[in-house]
Amino acid sequence: MFEAVEELLVEHADLEKRLADPSVHADQANARKLAKRYAELTPITRVYREWRQAGEDIEAARELAAEDPEFIAEVKDSEARREELTEELRLLLVPRDPSDDKDVILEIKAGEGGEESALFAGDLLRMYLRFAERTGWKTEIIDSNESDLGGYKDVSVAVKTKGNAEPGQGVWARLKYEGGVHRVQRVPATESQGRIHTSAAGVLVTPEAEEVEVEILANDLRIDVYRSSGPGGQSVNTTDSAVRITHLPTGIVASCQNEKSQLQNKEQAMRILRSRLLAAAQEEAEREASDARRSQVRTVDRSERIRTYNYPENRISDHRTGFKSYNLDQVLDGELTAVIQSCVDADAAAKLAAAQQN
Repeated sequence: MFEAVEELLVEHADLEKRLADPSVHADQANARKLAKRYAELTPITRVYREWRQAGEDIEAARELAAEDPEFIAEVKDSEARREELTEELRLLLVPRDPSDDKDVILEIKAGEGGEESALFAGDLLRMYLRFAERTGWKTEIIDSNESDLGGYKDVSVAVKTKGNAEPGQGVWARLKYEGGVHRVQRVPATESQGRIHTSAAGVLVTPEAEEVEVEILANDLRIDVYRSSGPGGQSVNTTDSAVRITHLPTGIVASCQNEKSQLQNKEQAMRILRSRLLAAAQEEAEREASDARRSQVRTVDRSERIRTYNYPENRISDHRTGFKSYNLDQVLDGELTAVIQSCVDADAAAKLAAAQQN
């Protein structure tokens, strides 16, 4: 492990010299690529230097303890600190998801439960919008289909970071664990007897693809136009501005009706389609990969129930990690950090265990 770190230190020093050269920045794309790699290696370099310093501190403390027993406690403290740094370094060396720095398209769809499910989908949307706001991300609703009571039958929102995110703090790095079925237990607004009902909504999160990442041939697309509709199916547009795009080889469909013009709706639908095709390609690669390389937390099967929101007990439970807390009201107001961190930690632990087996 430490031989690999020494090589990364050499690479980090080389990148530092190259980024200090003004001529490198003449090619902005290459400069961004180098800066991104430099940022990835910086935490490893910092922790490794601290790890080496801790080793020197242990040796110095042992020499002093040989003459004065009072320094034995300092030896133990230094050894404990070095163990912590060793574990931190191991985690930093676990291979990162190459999509971690990407922005995402997050889709929420009402499931079983009728109008109550649509209302819950609206609650999830507000939760993610508030979380993005708290985190300093930008959001843009690309497409939406509202229900009669103000919920959402389905809604798609783009979530973007502002500037360059720190390693592991990108939008995909945090939100990729949200894909799956979210279950709610509460008394619906439509329930007159006060009985608790269970319904669900599905969340799909895909890294937003750049045009160069996914090749889409014009002959592989079927583009249909139709009139936009609002709650209850009522028409809200007298022209055929809504667009539905079908990728014929895969059968993947993307649509948009939020924008006023057909051209704008087509552009937004293509954004969704590119991201879905990229996600499909990545999932196919995951299926072909060995079990050790698959995430132990984020399953490919998006139909899996991942979380329960229990209103009567003000409880939220994540079924993948065992996380449970009784601050559901705060979570729905965007306090998602602890919930997501439980997934990040479980995923990192599983990857570390797989790496040690290999």
